[in-house]
Amino acid sequence: MFQVWKTYRFTKLFPKRGIFLVLLCFHVGTSCPRKCLCSVNTGLMVVHCSSRNLEGIPKDIPTETVFLKLDANKISQIPDNAFRHLNYLEELDLSQNTIEKIGTSAFKGITEGLKLLDLSNNHIHSIPKEALAKLRAKIRLANNPWHCECNLQEALQELKLDPETVNEITCHTSEQEEYTGKSLIRVLDSGINFCSIQQKTTDVAMFITMFGWFTMVITYVVYYVRHNQEDARRHLEYLKSLPTTQITKDFDTVSTVL
Repeated sequence: MFQVWKTYRFTKLFPKRGIFLVLLCFHVGTSCPRKCLCSVNTGLMVVHCSSRNLEGIPKDIPTETVFLKLDANKISQIPDNAFRHLNYLEELDLSQNTIEKIGTSAFKGITEGLKLLDLSNNHIHSIPKEALAKLRAKIRLANNPWHCECNLQEALQELKLDPETVNEITCHTSEQEEYTGKSLIRVLDSGINFCSIQQKTTDVAMFITMFGWFTMVITYVVYYVRHNQEDARRHLEYLKSLPTTQITKDFDTVSTVL
C-alpha cells in the first residue's frame, strides 16, 4: 500500500515521469540485459553495463531507461537506430570503447531528450554530420584520433560541446600537416577554415586537370598540322622529281577523269 501511495505521489509531483514510473515496478530485474545491472534511483531507471566486455549495443535495454552506461567495453561501432526505443534516455555514456564507425541514424529517437552524450576516448576519425545534426545534448568528443577537415568542421559547428573537454579534441591527422597534434577548437578560433582550404585545393586540382587537357589538345593539333605539312612537302618533292612529260600526262589523265 505504501509503495502504491509513493508511486502516486511521485506521479503527481512529476507528471512527465509518471507515465513510465509505474512500469518500473514490473520491469526491473526481468528485462535487464545480461551482464548489466539495472536499478531505480529516485524513480529513474539506471542501466550499468560498464566494463562488461560488450562488443555491441545490447538489444534488450529497458525502454524506461534514463541513464545508460556502456563505457569501458569493446564496442567498435554504433549502428543505425541503436537506441531508437529509448524515448526517456537523458544520459548516454559510450566512452572508453573502440568505436570507429557511427551510423548516420545512430541516435535517432533520442535526439530530443538526450542531455549528455559521452563519446570520448574512442577510435573515431570522423563522424557523419547527419548523426549529430539534431542532438541538443552536451557532447564529449575528447581523446579521439580525429581527422581535421571540412566534414568534421561542419559536423561540430552546431553542437553543444562540453566546455571542460573541448580543448582535448585534437587533430590526429589533418588536411594541412601543420595542424596535426593541435587543438581543433583553437585552430578554428584562429580563423582557419578547413572548408575554404578544401575549396582552394579542389579549384587548384580542377585548374591542373583543365590545363592538362588543354595541353593535350594543343599538342594534338600541332602534331596534326605538322604531319599534314610533312605529307604535303613529300608529295610536292615527288612531283618535282617526275619528268615534265610525265607530269603533263598525269595532269591530262586527271582532267579526262574529271
